[in-house]
Amino acid sequence: EVHLVESGGGLVQAGGSLRLSCATSGFTFEDYVIGWARQGPGKEREGVASIDIVDGKTFYSKFVEGRFTISRDHEKNTVYLQMNGLMPEDTAVYYCAAGTNFGLGPGLYDHWGQGTQVTVSS
Repeated sequence: EVHLVESGGGLVQAGGSLRLSCATSGFTFEDYVIGWARQGPGKEREGVASIDIVDGKTFYSKFVEGRFTISRDHEKNTVYLQMNGLMPEDTAVYYCAAGTNFGLGPGLYDHWGQGTQVTVSS
């Protein structure tokens, strides 16, 4: 059974940093694309970053490019999202997801974690 477990969320001041982790199990890590999406209060879920586990190819939303970095650790079957320069509008529940198609659209992903809350104060 596929499991995705996010961690690392919390409360941070504007301009601060957080690193989210997505620990995966129950599937062959290299067979999937892993993405991060977020859902802010009253907003639709939106993709923010994705990574092809095999070749490391990455893709970012225009709203986070240059501030967020997605990476993977093959030994730990874990994907990270390093978030720098956080802004209040980044406040959301952040989810990691696994799928077989590369891209940001939440509809591309088949399996989802439970999410971790990120709150950025001004």
